[in-house]
Amino acid sequence: MLQQEYTITVYTENQIGLLNRIAIIFSRRKINVESLNTSPSEIDSVHRFNIVITETEEVVRKLCRQIEKQVDVLKAYYNNNEEIVWQELALYKVSTDVIATEVKVERLLSQYGARVVVIRKDYTVFSVTGHREETDRLIQVLEPYGLIEFVRSARVAIIKSSEGFHRKLTQFEYREPASDVVENEFLNQQEKVFSM
Repeated sequence: MLQQEYTITVYTENQIGLLNRIAIIFSRRKINVESLNTSPSEIDSVHRFNIVITETEEVVRKLCRQIEKQVDVLKAYYNNNEEIVWQELALYKVSTDVIATEVKVERLLSQYGARVVVIRKDYTVFSVTGHREETDRLIQVLEPYGLIEFVRSARVAIIKSSEGFHRKLTQFEYREPASDVVENEFLNQQEKVFSM
C-alpha cells in the first residue's frame, strides 16, 4: 500500500498523562509524528489533537482504533490532505537593516503575504500562514538576505465533510442522557477501606 500524509483528529477529555499514552502508541510502532497540535475544541471541556503522520491507510486506521481504546478519548478520525482544510503559522526573523536597505526583500514579503509582528533596531519578525510548501519557499527566498531564525507551528485542521463532533455528542447526550453523579460513600474512609 502507498504511504501518504494523514491528519488524525482526536477528541479527548482534558486529562493529565493522555498525551504521553498517545505518544507511546506511536513510538511502539516506530511511527514518526511530523506535527502535533492540541487545543480546546468547540465543546466545553473537550480537547482536540491534530496529529500528522505519513503512513498507509491500513496502519492509520489501526492507530485510530488503538487511540480510541484510551479511556479519556471520545473519538478519533483520520483524513488525507484533500479531505481537510489546514494551515500552519511560520515566523521569520530578518535583520532590520536588510529590510530597510533592500527594497526587493520588502516586495518579496508582501508577495508572500507576510505580516509584520515585531520591529526592533536589530531585527524584524514576520508571520505567514499557509501550507508547508508556501512557508518553505519563503525560507529559500530570505536565506540570501540573512534569515536569522525560523519557526513553524504544528498543523491546525478542520475536516471538510464533517458535521462536527459537537453535533454527534449532543445527539448522543439527547438519546442517552448522563445520570446524576452519586458521591462515593467510601471516599472519606480511605485508610479504613484501603489499608493493607
